[in-house]
Amino acid sequence: MSKLCPSGNGQERRRQLQNHKNLRENDMKRQFSLTAAIIALTGGAHAQLSLDDKEMFTAPGLNVTVFADYYPDGHQTGVTVIQHGRRVAANGDLRLEVSPGQWSPVPKAVSRVVDTETQTITQRMAYPDESKNRTGFNPIEYPDLNLTYDVRVTPGQGNSVIVSIDLDEPLPAEWVGRAGFNFELFPGELFGLSYNMDGQVGQFAVQPNGPLKEAYGGPLAEPMAVGKTLTIAPEEDLRRMTLSANGADLELWDGRLNHNNGWYIVRTPIPAGATRNAVTITITPNVEKDWRYEPVVQVSQLGYSTHQEKRAIIETDPRDTRRERVTLYRVGTNGPEMVRRGKPEEWGDFLRYTYLTYDFSDVTQPGMYQIAYGDRMTHAFEISDDVYARGAWQPTLEYYLPAQMCHMRVNEKYRVWHGHDHRDDARMAPIDLNHFDGYVQGPETLTKYKPGENVPGLNAGGWHDAGDYDLRVESQIGTTWLLAKMVEEFGLDHDATLIDQTKQLVEIHEADGKNDALQQVEHGLLTVMGGYRSLGRLYRGIIVPTLRQYTLLGEASVQTDGLNYDASLKEGERDGWRSGVPDDRWVFTEVNPVRELNTAAGLAAAARVMRGYNDELAAETLAAARDIFDKAYGETDNLGARVFALAELINSTEDAELMARLIGLQDEITANFDQVDWQLALVWDRIEDEAFRTAIIEAVKDHQGTLAERAQETPYGVPYRPNIWGAGWDIQRFGVEHYFMTKAWPEMVDEKFYLDALNFILGVHPGENTMSFASGVGSESALVAYGTNRADWSFIPGGVISGTALIRPDLPELKEWPFFWQQTEYVMGGGATHYMFLALAADALAAKK
Repeated sequence: MSKLCPSGNGQERRRQLQNHKNLRENDMKRQFSLTAAIIALTGGAHAQLSLDDKEMFTAPGLNVTVFADYYPDGHQTGVTVIQHGRRVAANGDLRLEVSPGQWSPVPKAVSRVVDTETQTITQRMAYPDESKNRTGFNPIEYPDLNLTYDVRVTPGQGNSVIVSIDLDEPLPAEWVGRAGFNFELFPGELFGLSYNMDGQVGQFAVQPNGPLKEAYGGPLAEPMAVGKTLTIAPEEDLRRMTLSANGADLELWDGRLNHNNGWYIVRTPIPAGATRNAVTITITPNVEKDWRYEPVVQVSQLGYSTHQEKRAIIETDPRDTRRERVTLYRVGTNGPEMVRRGKPEEWGDFLRYTYLTYDFSDVTQPGMYQIAYGDRMTHAFEISDDVYARGAWQPTLEYYLPAQMCHMRVNEKYRVWHGHDHRDDARMAPIDLNHFDGYVQGPETLTKYKPGENVPGLNAGGWHDAGDYDLRVESQIGTTWLLAKMVEEFGLDHDATLIDQTKQLVEIHEADGKNDALQQVEHGLLTVMGGYRSLGRLYRGIIVPTLRQYTLLGEASVQTDGLNYDASLKEGERDGWRSGVPDDRWVFTEVNPVRELNTAAGLAAAARVMRGYNDELAAETLAAARDIFDKAYGETDNLGARVFALAELINSTEDAELMARLIGLQDEITANFDQVDWQLALVWDRIEDEAFRTAIIEAVKDHQGTLAERAQETPYGVPYRPNIWGAGWDIQRFGVEHYFMTKAWPEMVDEKFYLDALNFILGVHPGENTMSFASGVGSESALVAYGTNRADWSFIPGGVISGTALIRPDLPELKEWPFFWQQTEYVMGGGATHYMFLALAADALAAKK
């Protein structure tokens, strides 16, 4: 947020940095002149970095963390620099490649020692990591190299840190020049700025540029510069940083040429024979002495219904003890007009900030509003009972779900989102296979199909999962279930899309006289039931066999050739619908009773809404749900999955035997109510057993008290414990689950939780980036996202990113960068449809008030 312009757009933010630098500096000098005067009187020297109680090297305006996180493939680990409140560099560690990618070897974190007396952090690391070497969820192929070393970090002079690499043994000869210390610079902070390496100057370009050369065993771009001392962004006081090595050369590389999601890399190769201090590099970020984090005012990017609780949350620097007044404006035809002014309330400290709140719940006059804290003005937002009625949930149904549809051609007027894709689905996966994206095929196919054999019936239905193109059964049924519940709960009936399953064609914003929600439920059932028909069981997932196919960005229809593989044909040959190219996706199977019960529940709910729309599919789906349930129920003690399946099957069949099973779980349910709270709420109005109801009501009271306590741990009103991944998906899932509880037990459960969860998604979340996680929804939203079109720095309206992540120990971060799956990824199975459900719930609640 800036003085008169919000800060959600990254390009706008960079333009402000470059074009309004002098204004900002003058503003800071005015605001903090007293601090500057005190520093001047004491000699003006920068405070030296020192270890704080959070185990990071800290000075005003600067933090350096050392392996506080360990997520190297997400560019979140190693030596990390947070300069003027932003993470500008990370992943400082010994790597085996100039520009490592997502499946490159990463070291294992062995131990970490923090010595406060010597002001030193030492992290012990080793290659290989046995837990990832050709095994695990994302297996990595490691070279034949055993290497153990320490990364040692101490403060230098002023704002410098000295990073040293100590090897237990010298590098083998074949690794000399290949292994080196890599320190990665985040590109989004540097585009358009310059560098200076011993007088060699250049700019950081938006796109990676050649020329190429053979280096370290493969083609790379030539280094941007090589020398002894590198200065990054010398023209920008807030980003300037200097690096130098102990007599060795520094190399500046652009890692994006090999990997779209790469960063700029400052690299120092490890010399032959070196052990102690094999590499020593000094990193000196510039620090503005009078810098402080500017206040951020967080309100919904969309707005509020008239009778909804409305709170602005104000995030401030803990050193900033000023307390400005809050001004509420109503935006009229002649501009903002002041409604009232008041003092914010103190909330306290959370993460690295101090928080204030301002309640304006009593403002109910419809209109557009803005809030200012001092001279920090928010975007305009709406207060009205129609705020969620248009442009809130509709983008998910009108754009995101159609764009993600598999086995279809998806058009939008002049645009083609993707062509008719994956017509050759699918072949049975090889046995004993650990796929690079987490799929595991056991020693049997569990079906009549042999490994490599074509499995019919899988070339219809489904949605591409997240930023990938695979189909996970839990994401398919999760999306289907949520859509079915929206039809049941809110009477969702919306027609803005033509969906033709015969032609396998989608036309966005061309009505066809049918309810889009039911058409999408049908589309989900086509893939889940297609697998069930052919396999006699659920599939685990459907995914391409090679990493080169998997990393495809852009056009889904070219991921495979669309022709079924036939081993009798040679590579490149084709015969009608067959080809000799083995690029067909693999279908995996598994024994997983929890997933099977969850699928049974989703099928049961979908069957209900299909009645009267596709009666044949409805009957077949319900029969499958019961069959899957009967086979899986006794194979797991997972209470949540059992109650979920029982609840939805009871709702679909009114089966007394199933109700008796549910009642028989009373003791287990009351003892573990937090595991089954919302699942039981789904069927509460059908339960007549008085003893059971009495016991459950007591459990609800206790459970709500616990949730209320957790919600007070942060200023955001929902249970929220930040982690490496953005918590948006978890929070909106919590909101949806809580909605069902408000419906079952309205006298004990408040709607506030699910409304606060919706507000969190719509911009009321920590950090300077207050954009809506829902792309295209609200004044500022995620317009650069990790979707299938991420290489274009683009978005899909109605997709919902995971959102603000945590850079440990205390920095909330949401960068505008299309390759952070942990912050900006879309996902099926809840990511977008949970948000859609919450917006519909808020709209329905506004209509009732």
